[in-house]
Amino acid sequence: MPPKLPDFVDRKLKALEEESFKPRKNGKPLVVGNKAPGPGAVVLQSNDYLNISNHPHIYSEQIRVLETIGKEMVMSAVYLFEGSEKSVFEKNMAEYAGLESAVLCQSGWAANVGLLQVIADVGVPVYIDMFAHMSLWEGIKAAGAYAVPFRHNDIGHMERLIQQHGQGITIIDSLYSTIGDIAPLDDFIDVTERYGCVSVVDESHSLGGYGYKGAGLIHERGLTDRVHFITASLAKAFAGRAGIIFSSSHFARFFPYMAYPAIFSSTLLPHEIAGLQATLEVISNADDRRVQLHENSRFFREGLDALDYNITSQSYIVSIESGLESDTEMLRDALEEHNVFGSVFLAPATPKNRSLIRFSLHSGMSTVELEYVLKVCDEIRDKTGMWDWKSTKKKVLSKNGR
Repeated sequence: MPPKLPDFVDRKLKALEEESFKPRKNGKPLVVGNKAPGPGAVVLQSNDYLNISNHPHIYSEQIRVLETIGKEMVMSAVYLFEGSEKSVFEKNMAEYAGLESAVLCQSGWAANVGLLQVIADVGVPVYIDMFAHMSLWEGIKAAGAYAVPFRHNDIGHMERLIQQHGQGITIIDSLYSTIGDIAPLDDFIDVTERYGCVSVVDESHSLGGYGYKGAGLIHERGLTDRVHFITASLAKAFAGRAGIIFSSSHFARFFPYMAYPAIFSSTLLPHEIAGLQATLEVISNADDRRVQLHENSRFFREGLDALDYNITSQSYIVSIESGLESDTEMLRDALEEHNVFGSVFLAPATPKNRSLIRFSLHSGMSTVELEYVLKVCDEIRDKTGMWDWKSTKKKVLSKNGR
């Protein structure tokens, strides 16, 4: 038996139990449903937007390297020589995204935390969208800088804060992972440049799905030469386990020796990098999948809108905002009863009392599957109390011009 935990740890565990476990009917956290997906289930929880996680080319390249390379070195990337599999992939990714350099990281979390830890410092104001990913907020903490949050997608509010606090770092996601809306990228860059700030854009959910060959929204908008740093998790459309930072070659030279996640954590292994390289090749030639992905998204968004769900998505991430956790539990259970599985988002991933069910669409979905989910969403509206949700009432007021 391990020793008993002291009271200060046990208090935190009991607080979580009281807040997240006991209020639920199944005695589990809200994100955990009552059953696992069964045969014929429509599962909309994966970020594999282009439906490539089982692609044979990706598998075969990983297997080839595992069978031929021998023992893989497990160590920090600071010990790797130029010309390693990692550096070759970084060059290929930079060329793909249309930027000068790329730095491969162990995850999107490591990329964002490491980047902010390097470029920010004590006393530096970091202007961050309230909906930006938690890894960016943690990076601010790691740097000892101070966060200056601005209202979601409100660049005017960001500008007023810069005028108040001065030059610093500005941060947004290009495509937000909770409700699937897109940032006003041009306005963001204009204001950032006007005040001499450093720009950081997280493209985790748009890389692969937007732009020429899937190079992302920044590339699609022709802004690559105006952004200091682009970061991304490669666990979304790239369906792997890594992160990337696009930057100048000057910065990329120093990052591995300054960022703690890079220094004190082992780098990706050759077979993992081989899989990512194969994934890059697949995604670069996946225009048909991107077209289908966006067609599926448009069809689904329009279908939910016609059912009077308040949908603010502009992408393949489509969320239903039920608001209260008790309502979200009811919605989750109703969907699961019909073998439809989405992802529950709640605080701290969303603001308190703005919990939601997120559907992550992918290019492999059939029209039959999409129509079935819409049929289920139609049938459960009364049962889930959809008409009384705050989001629904907001939509009704908007439709009535009030």
